[in-house]
Amino acid sequence: MAFDPTTLKYDDRGLIPCIAQDADGGDVLMMAWMNAEAVAMTLDSGRVTYWSRSRQAFWIKGETSGHVQELVDFRVDCDRDCLLVLVRQTGPACHTNRRSCFYTAVREGDEVELMKPMADK
Repeated sequence: MAFDPTTLKYDDRGLIPCIAQDADGGDVLMMAWMNAEAVAMTLDSGRVTYWSRSRQAFWIKGETSGHVQELVDFRVDCDRDCLLVLVRQTGPACHTNRRSCFYTAVREGDEVELMKPMADK
C-alpha cells in the first residue's frame, strides 16, 4: 500500500511533531515539526526537511550548518499523530552545537547539563 502523507493527523496549523533519532546509536537527537509537504520532501529527497514555525518556511536540516540528517527510516506512530525519523546525523543536531537537543536533565529537583557543546573543527 502506498504511503499518503495526507492520512497523518496534523494539528490545527497543519503540523505534526517529528522526533529524530540516531539510526546507529539510538540517541534521541531532536524534535521538530513537519507539514504534509515537508513529509513528502523528506521521503523524496532522503534529506530530512522540517517546517520552521518561526520563519514560516521549510528547513532542510544541515542546509546552512552542514549538520545534515540523512534519512534511514521513516516511521509513523500508532495514532498517526507523531513521526519518528531514524537518521545519520553529520555533526551536532542541536543549534547549541550539542549532539542532541536533550542535553538537560532534571535530577532531584535540579537541572543538570548532560553534555557540552561539540568542539569546532
